[in-house]
Amino acid sequence: MSAEKIIPGCVPRHVAIIMDGNGRWARKRGLPRTAGHAAGAETYRRIATACSRRGIEYMTVYAFSTENWKRSGEEVSAIMGLLKKYLLEAISSMERENVRLRVLGDTSVLSPELRELIARTDEISGHLTGMWANLCVNYGGRDEIVRACRAWAEDPEREPLTEKVLSRYMYGPDIPDPDLIIRPSGEYRLSNFLTWQSAYSELYFTDVLWPDFTEEELDRALAAYARRDRRFGGVKQ
Repeated sequence: MSAEKIIPGCVPRHVAIIMDGNGRWARKRGLPRTAGHAAGAETYRRIATACSRRGIEYMTVYAFSTENWKRSGEEVSAIMGLLKKYLLEAISSMERENVRLRVLGDTSVLSPELRELIARTDEISGHLTGMWANLCVNYGGRDEIVRACRAWAEDPEREPLTEKVLSRYMYGPDIPDPDLIIRPSGEYRLSNFLTWQSAYSELYFTDVLWPDFTEEELDRALAAYARRDRRFGGVKQ
């Protein structure tokens, strides 16, 4: 059981997580970075289940950024292999667990096999009603904004540009903005994650490396969120 008490009615609707610290976790143990990513993937499975059990409706994680292609071929290949493994597992378990899955990002550069698996998860998700688990793959917040602007400009039926209109051209127009963004590993930045959507998100940072992130750590973040006073630029009367 968690040492932190979650206040009823204060659970965020949408939690986003920057899964950071896999490489440092592996290095501390004298292991290759790929081992850290494998451990991080297991943590993701546990935390996704924990979020669903706590009544969180949307969970979005930063799995692979547009900048991550700069890493070694071995590391990129390992991450893509983990993505394939997870998508195959999801296809076999989504209906049983009633968890929907969406991949956000520019998937056009992924392998045909991965794109086919992503399409299959989209098809299954269409008739499910449970938590949305969103994976940001080949994703960058600034890139998303640029793509949205281009899509709006090229739309022959476009409406006058407003924040609400531009939001419709983002990767997940039907996904609410994150209430809480969690970043493990001791870094204090968003690293181009959900740049548009995070304008009024609450931020929670912890020194715990992602593979060591537990349900107890999740509950600490949720408890901290419950204590925040969210005004969205206004003043409470």
